[in-house]
Amino acid sequence: MKTFPIGGVHPSDNKKWSKTKAIEKMELPDVVTIPLAQHIGAPATAIVAKGDKVKVGQKIAEATGFMSANIHAPISGTVTAVDLQPNGQGLRQMMITIKREDDEWAEGIDLSTDLVKECNLSSSEIIARIKEAGIVGMGGATFPTHVKLSIPEGKSAKILIINGVECEPYLTSDYRTMLERGEQLIVGTRILMKAVSVDKAVIGVENNKPDAVKHLRKLLGKEAKDIVVMPLKTQYPQGGEKQLIAAVTKREVPAPPALPIDVGAVVCNASTAVAVYEAVQKNKPLVERVVTVTGKQVKDTKNLLTRFGTPVSALIEKCGGLPEGDVRVLNGGPMMGRPMSNLTTPVMKGCSGITIISGKEAQRGEPSACIKCAKCVEACPMGLEPYLLAKQAKKKAWEAMEKNDIVSCIECGCCQFTCPANIALLDHVRLGKQTVMGIIRARNMKK
Repeated sequence: MKTFPIGGVHPSDNKKWSKTKAIEKMELPDVVTIPLAQHIGAPATAIVAKGDKVKVGQKIAEATGFMSANIHAPISGTVTAVDLQPNGQGLRQMMITIKREDDEWAEGIDLSTDLVKECNLSSSEIIARIKEAGIVGMGGATFPTHVKLSIPEGKSAKILIINGVECEPYLTSDYRTMLERGEQLIVGTRILMKAVSVDKAVIGVENNKPDAVKHLRKLLGKEAKDIVVMPLKTQYPQGGEKQLIAAVTKREVPAPPALPIDVGAVVCNASTAVAVYEAVQKNKPLVERVVTVTGKQVKDTKNLLTRFGTPVSALIEKCGGLPEGDVRVLNGGPMMGRPMSNLTTPVMKGCSGITIISGKEAQRGEPSACIKCAKCVEACPMGLEPYLLAKQAKKKAWEAMEKNDIVSCIECGCCQFTCPANIALLDHVRLGKQTVMGIIRARNMKK
C-alpha cells in the first residue's frame, strides 16, 4: 500500500462517530459575520457598505491582488456593519455583518440538481470562473485555487491529484462529500484537468474508506482511463500535500521556495473539486461547505452543509450542545486544529470540522524536561528536528530557526503527538514559523 517515505504516526481515526451521518442542511442564521481574510494571502476588500441590500451569491468583497480571493454573500438581507469583530482566537479582524431577510439568490446561479457534464470552456475561462467564485483550498490550507491553477511560465503540470485522504482524526466532511457528491467530484476533476492541461488524474483515498474507493470506481466505470482512484496506506499525515505527492508519484517536492508544480503535480482537495464543478457548471460562488461537528461526548454528531458566517455555537447547539465538564473546542481536528476561545466566531471557507474534546482528553499532560528520545525527529514527515526548533523558538533564535528549515514545517502535530515529555512542541514551532515567515516577507519587500 502506497505511502510517503519518512515519518508519520498512527493516531486513532475516531471517524466512527460521524462517518455514517449523511450531510444535512444547517438552518440559515438570522445574522452572519463574514471575515475578509478567509484565505492565504491578502484579505479581500469590502465593496459593500452599511445599509446595502445583498443577495446570496453576490460579491461583497473583492480580491486584493493576485494572492487573494473574492468573498460572496452567504445570505440575502441588509449589511449592518463593516468593522472589526473578534475571531475564534479572540483577535479582532475586519468582517461584514449581514442581517437575513429572505433567501433570494443572485441572478444567473443554477440551483438545480441536474448534473452538467460537458464543459466547453477554455483553460483560461475555467480559471477565470474559479477566481470569480472565490474558491480556495477547502482541506484547511485555503490557498486560492485560481493561483494554484495558474502554472508559471516555463513549468508544466504532468498530473492532477485530488486529495480525498482526510487523514485528520474525527473529520468526515470530505468522506461524506465523496459518497454523496461523487458525480460532481468527478466532473469537477475533469474540469480541473482541463484547466491545467493534463490527461491524467489520481484521486487519493486512505484505505480506511473502502466504501468511498468502491463508490468512486463504480461511478467512473471500468472504461475510464483518465482518472484513477488510488487507495493509500492509513498513516497520518497522508493528506499533507507533499506527502500525498510522494505517495502517488514517488517524487519529493524540494524545500521552499519549491512548489508541487516543480515536480509536475497540482493537488486539489475533494471538496474543492465539487466547488469547482458548481462554479464552472452552475455559476455558483463558494458560499457554503460541509462541516463535521464531532467528538466522543457530542450527543448527535453531524455533517452539516453550512453557509459561511454561521456562528460555530449554532452548529454545536444543533448537535446537542457542549458536554459537561472540561471541554476544548477545536477548529479542525485534534492534530492540526486550533483551540477556539470565542464560539460566536463564524464558519469560514477552511473550516472542515469542529471537534469537541472532553474529559481527560481535554487536559494536557504536565510538561517535563526533554529526555532526548528523538521520537519527534522520527515522526516528523519533513525530516526536521522539532525538539531543536522548539528550543530555538523559546529563545527567539529566529535566524537559527530559518537555517534549520522551519519554513518546511507543515504544522501536522506529529512531534507533539509522540512526545513522552508532554512538551507543547507544535505550539512553540508554530509561533517560531509565523515569526520567521514574517521576517522573510519583510526582507523580500526591501529587495
